[in-house]
Amino acid sequence: MDTIDAMRVFVAVVERNGFSAAADALDVSTAAVTRQVAALEKRLSTRLLHRTTRRVSPTSAGAAYYQRCVQLLAEFDALEASVSAQALQPSGRLRINAPVSYGIARLGALLPAYSARYPQVELDLQLSDRLVDMVEEGFDLAIRIIRQPAPNLIARQLGLVRIRLCAAPSYLAQRGTPSTPQDLSGHQCLSYTYSAGGDTLQLQGPEGELSIALQPHLRANNGEVLREAAIAGMGIIAQPDFIVDQALAAGLLVPVLPQWEVPPIGIHAVYSSRSHLAPKVRSFIDYLVECLQPDAARSD
Repeated sequence: MDTIDAMRVFVAVVERNGFSAAADALDVSTAAVTRQVAALEKRLSTRLLHRTTRRVSPTSAGAAYYQRCVQLLAEFDALEASVSAQALQPSGRLRINAPVSYGIARLGALLPAYSARYPQVELDLQLSDRLVDMVEEGFDLAIRIIRQPAPNLIARQLGLVRIRLCAAPSYLAQRGTPSTPQDLSGHQCLSYTYSAGGDTLQLQGPEGELSIALQPHLRANNGEVLREAAIAGMGIIAQPDFIVDQALAAGLLVPVLPQWEVPPIGIHAVYSSRSHLAPKVRSFIDYLVECLQPDAARSD
């Protein structure tokens, strides 16, 4: 029995909740998957999986073994990749997932220079604010604006995004300007659907850290829609700098509670811990660091 191959099979069974689904993903027979797992359990002298007619789930020993398998396979793949990558040039199709507004505001202008530097890489950029399953949907790399990347992904921080609390002068003239964070609960607020905090706004300021529960007048899954609604006088928004800074500079929006700030959020390049870092992926991450480093330095 090849232990590395058996570990890969076991991880596939756990992640897909069954032998048949794992066999399909690995392009082998269900019987072969069953034999590999049985041989692994025999070698370890312990049961790794609970088996029923409807579902397969890890035992407590299996869950612990799964976590170590994921880590060890990632290290093994990275070791092989680091050796082979020295002789390989970045090439092939690179599938990237990124948030819609960030992709439009930042990534579009960066892609031509990368493509000129690495002409053998075919870029496939998919923009979506939905948190995609990278393995299931076949992405090599994702750009995520998130406070804490998922533990099953390897992340490299590219910089920080500042969140601006702001509104249109027309709205504030009509409804008044909040003087304390608590005043926000009485205002019309426009909320981003995929916000990790939901309808609760975290603020840092003279009184320390506060959590303010909001009653959104509008929810939308796109920050640019919220910005335009705010410019039209609909309410107060808390949106990333790359979405609202131009409107702030033009006076279409003005800061609200400037002595308070929403904690900044990291911009991360993430990839699956079960995949080796192919030259095309490494080159793109390094290129983003090169381009975004000035922004990252200003954020420190």
